[in-house]
Amino acid sequence: MIIGIGIDIVNINRIQRVIIRHENRFLDRIYTPHELLIGNQIADKFGYFAKRWAAKEACSKALGTGLRKGVFWRDIEIHSHKGGLPFIVLHGGALQHLKNLTPKGYQSKIHLTMSDDHPSAIAQVTIDA
Repeated sequence: MIIGIGIDIVNINRIQRVIIRHENRFLDRIYTPHELLIGNQIADKFGYFAKRWAAKEACSKALGTGLRKGVFWRDIEIHSHKGGLPFIVLHGGALQHLKNLTPKGYQSKIHLTMSDDHPSAIAQVTIDA
């Protein structure tokens, strides 16, 4: 059963401008220490952060909350398996909201896909149980 679907597209240049202008204040508000560690080590860091921005937005839409109702940016953390397949780890209010959405006796699973083609980055999230 589908619990929620979310999609988001973002302009990589816009994320780049915000990072350059507000740097750590912006990055520390949106991204977890794990995401920052990886993002600051790769050549296309603006594409990396833009895709994760889109993924967090898409996930918050799939949860049905947006980034409100106790769901914060850093509650949604994006990881990648060794082969590159992205996945989401929820914390705090986002995790609690998912638990509330998941019917008794079911286990939820979050599916994430991300892509970019400069100047756009896109992510789609489906949550099922």
